[in-house]
Amino acid sequence: MYDVIILGGGAAGLTAALYTRRYGLSALLIEELYLGGQIINTMEIENYPGYSTPISGMDLMSEFEKQARNYDPDIVYETVTGVFLNEAVKTVKTEDNEYKSRCVIIATGQNSRELGVARERELRGSGVSYCAVCDGNFFRGKTAAVVGGGDTALTEALFLSRICRKVFIIHRRDSFRAAQAEVNKLKKTDNIEPVMNARVIELLGAGKVEGVTVCGAGGSLRTLEINALFIAVGAIPKSGLFKDILALDEYGYIITDDDMRASIPGVFAAGDVRKKALRQLVTAASDGATAAHNAMLYIQEE
Repeated sequence: MYDVIILGGGAAGLTAALYTRRYGLSALLIEELYLGGQIINTMEIENYPGYSTPISGMDLMSEFEKQARNYDPDIVYETVTGVFLNEAVKTVKTEDNEYKSRCVIIATGQNSRELGVARERELRGSGVSYCAVCDGNFFRGKTAAVVGGGDTALTEALFLSRICRKVFIIHRRDSFRAAQAEVNKLKKTDNIEPVMNARVIELLGAGKVEGVTVCGAGGSLRTLEINALFIAVGAIPKSGLFKDILALDEYGYIITDDDMRASIPGVFAAGDVRKKALRQLVTAASDGATAAHNAMLYIQEE
C-alpha cells in the first residue's frame, strides 16, 4: 500500500510526486498517456518564473519529469477504470491492476472542448485539429483558421503564422479575452486576419477540410477557403470518474478548499481539474505542492 496515489502526470501531478517523495512518503503516479500534460504542446512559454527567455512546453516538462524522478516515485502508464475513496484506505483500479493508498491526489487535467459543428468528428485528423503545435506542420505554406478568443487561441494563431501562408482567427465576440500582450502580438502579425463577431456553422470539403462557412453579425454568411481548422474554445475537466463521488461545480470541476482538500477526507485535487480562478502552469505546480503538503499532514494526523 502507498501513502499517496497521484492520478495524472502533468505539472500538478509531477510536482505532487516530487513533494510527496521529499516528505518521505511512498508515492505512485498513474498516467494514462505520457508525462507532461497538455503544456508539452505549447511552442513557447514566456511566463513561467525562472526562465528569462522563452522555453518550449516539451523542454520545461522534461525538466519537471527529471526532477521528480530524482526522488524515485513509482510511475505506471495505465488507464484508471474505477476509484473507491470513501474508506480510510483508498482503492484505485486500472485495466490491469488494483492499487491502495492512504491518500489520493487527483491531477487529471482537462480535455479540449469540441466546437459542436456537423462533421467535426468526421474530419478530425483530416484538417480539424485541437493542437496547432501537434499538427500545424502538416499545413506549412497553406491557409489555416483558429476558432477562439482566449490565450490558447491567440497562441495557436501566432504559432501558425510562422509556418502558414495565412491564418484567420474566428471569434464570436468583438474583442479577444486573451492577455493584452498576446493581442498586441497578433495585431502586429501581417498574415493573421481576425474574423470577429462570427461563428463557424459549416465545415466544407470532401474527405478533408477545404473551407468553412461563418455566420457574422446580422446573419451575414462568409466562406473562408482554408486547409485546416484549429479549435481552441475551452476545455472540459477530466473528472468523469468522480462525478458521483466528489463535489463538483456545474462545469464538472472538482471543488476544493485552499488546501486542495476535496469533499472526502484524504482526497485532494490539483491543477486544471479543480475549480479555481486561474489555470496556468505556475498555479498547477503550486496546487501540486500544496496537495502533497496537506496529504502529508493528513497522514500524520491519521
